[in-house]
Amino acid sequence: MADYDVVIIGGGIAGASLAAEIAHHCRVLIVEAEDRPGYHATGRSAAFWAESYGGPKVQPLTTASGPWLASPPPGFGEKSFLSRRGSLTLARADEAHLLEAFVADFAHSGVRMDSLDRAALEAQVPGLAADIVAGVFEPDCQDIDVGGLHQAYLAFARRAGAGVALRAPLVSARATSQGWSLVIGENTVTTRRLVNAAGAWADAVAHIAGVQPLGVQPYRRTVVQLRTSPAPPVDLPLTLGVKGDYYFKPEAGRLWLSPHDETPESAGDTAPEEIDMALAIARFGEVVDWQIEAVEHRWAGQRSFAPDRLPLIGFAHDQPGFFWFAGQGGFGIQTAPAAAKLGAAILLGLTPGAMLRAVDGQLYDPARFA
Repeated sequence: MADYDVVIIGGGIAGASLAAEIAHHCRVLIVEAEDRPGYHATGRSAAFWAESYGGPKVQPLTTASGPWLASPPPGFGEKSFLSRRGSLTLARADEAHLLEAFVADFAHSGVRMDSLDRAALEAQVPGLAADIVAGVFEPDCQDIDVGGLHQAYLAFARRAGAGVALRAPLVSARATSQGWSLVIGENTVTTRRLVNAAGAWADAVAHIAGVQPLGVQPYRRTVVQLRTSPAPPVDLPLTLGVKGDYYFKPEAGRLWLSPHDETPESAGDTAPEEIDMALAIARFGEVVDWQIEAVEHRWAGQRSFAPDRLPLIGFAHDQPGFFWFAGQGGFGIQTAPAAAKLGAAILLGLTPGAMLRAVDGQLYDPARFA
């Protein structure tokens, strides 16, 4: 007998959500190298649910996750993990074609999008720069309680019998006739299946296991918290540039601002760079005429993508006991409920539920890189 049926490497939102889905069915261990789960990408999220974010091939996972996040099932608490925000994608006159293409990408998706003229934009964003002439409003965009969601998944998994090992890096992984023999920290365990939910370290975990890496690349994303004059309106929507060169949103009377940077780097405990913070502030000054009174806080996290920027959910083509659950980029939290249910169905051979009716799991099969 193996010690476990499934060992999941990584305790962020990916590993925690998958563990919660499968722990009632089998013996599960979540392995986390840090002192606490979710220290890296999950704990540094900008915290929103936007159906268009991630593109049209990610959108089905996001849309499918919405009802679960709004009204979680028994065992996940009685409060919604979402709160109303709305999102607004802005364009200057020379960017009109990009805005048209953005809307066309989601024309048959069911995502609600309303085109706004200049007057309507001014009502949404006070002090808007004169050269921004068009925008698209998504009324269904929501803020996400990321910390609450992550902790709810971990608590549910634990109650279902899952173990959590902290400060336990994966040292080695050897395939056997029964599954895997793993050295985790100073301990050896065996498992029938090994799940790679290691985020930025996904390719490193594959290498340790002797599985072909798939080119999962971490990218640094920077966020700064500003005190501004005027203070951001409470109902200010998540505001994005159609070129993907900035976004900002209100948070507890302050403004969270990102230059939407994607700087490739090695997996690690990343930190913001001065040039990225300066770039964010410069771009913000080109969108509104607000005064920045202070930069109160700054942080960076790593978003990890497969080469085609779609998630990896499925067994490795070269090792049937190795399961990829990675490459979730900046959309891993907003897609967590549906992605976890899809992962559980493939991993354990379960029948996909109604949530996945509009999700084509083949899009995310790692075999596409075979």
